[in-house]
Amino acid sequence: MTGQAERSVETLLRTQIVDPDCAWSLGSYGAVTAIRRNPDEPARPLDDGRIGLTTDRGAIALAVSSALRPFAYETGFTGGWSQTVALCLPAAACAMGRRAVLTELGPDAAAVRPQDRDGILFDLGLGLEAVDACVRVTDPALTARLRAMTGRPLFEAGNPAVLALKVSSPHRVFVARLGRIEIYTAIPAPYGIGDPGPHSHILPKLLLMRRTHAATAPIPHGWVPVAALHPAHPGKDASGLSIPFDAGRHAAFERLLDAWGDPVLVALRRAVLSGEVPDPVLADGRFARLAIRAARAQRAAMDA
Repeated sequence: MTGQAERSVETLLRTQIVDPDCAWSLGSYGAVTAIRRNPDEPARPLDDGRIGLTTDRGAIALAVSSALRPFAYETGFTGGWSQTVALCLPAAACAMGRRAVLTELGPDAAAVRPQDRDGILFDLGLGLEAVDACVRVTDPALTARLRAMTGRPLFEAGNPAVLALKVSSPHRVFVARLGRIEIYTAIPAPYGIGDPGPHSHILPKLLLMRRTHAATAPIPHGWVPVAALHPAHPGKDASGLSIPFDAGRHAAFERLLDAWGDPVLVALRRAVLSGEVPDPVLADGRFARLAIRAARAQRAAMDA
């Protein structure tokens, strides 16, 4: 990445981080942290050179590097579409600890808030390629319990660590080469309603698939998405409820697609939105079909 391109990526991140309608996620397939703040929620920018912010419910801290590549795309589905800018690293440069058992890492010196830096990090041992999925513990009793369980797979039969974590709800801290997201909210009870803002989820059945991302995400070969930003959606509010189509938001994401999207998928999208028939050669393939489906959903929303 050239210096100009790196500055463009930094501009992208800094522009979106100040928008409360933009959500962020960091993780891998089956294990993700996500953060979104309310428009009136106090947020403090970081003063240590990292791009990010902290609230009373969570924090995000990112750093631009020459290896980082954004990739913007849309995915159509029944009843609508999603929009994402994946933040990708080369597969050869994204590896983290890849630990397969619960492991104590020591004090979290890189914690976003100074008061959290004495907390003890435990890698949950999910074996992810590009993300260390951790918890940060300040309670001495929980620290002692987890230390007694280190060296064991988290989800092995009879491991009491899972229940201990659910009951105590320590901070979840997911770390990648480009930064981290920290979640301070409580882990919801089974079948309970979690915090609509900062939250995390770990889905063991998806982890077994050993994927870095969903099969519907058109990530270029050789790249791994470790985080993503999700700009304000033209047809949904922050809670996912439908809103009247917002042409400004639609145009804003179109600019991101022009800058960071796959030119073939962008051309298909533009053809559909213009009322043209997509080139049948370009329209062949899963990602092309999903892009066309997203564009058709957008046309329907515009005409509603």
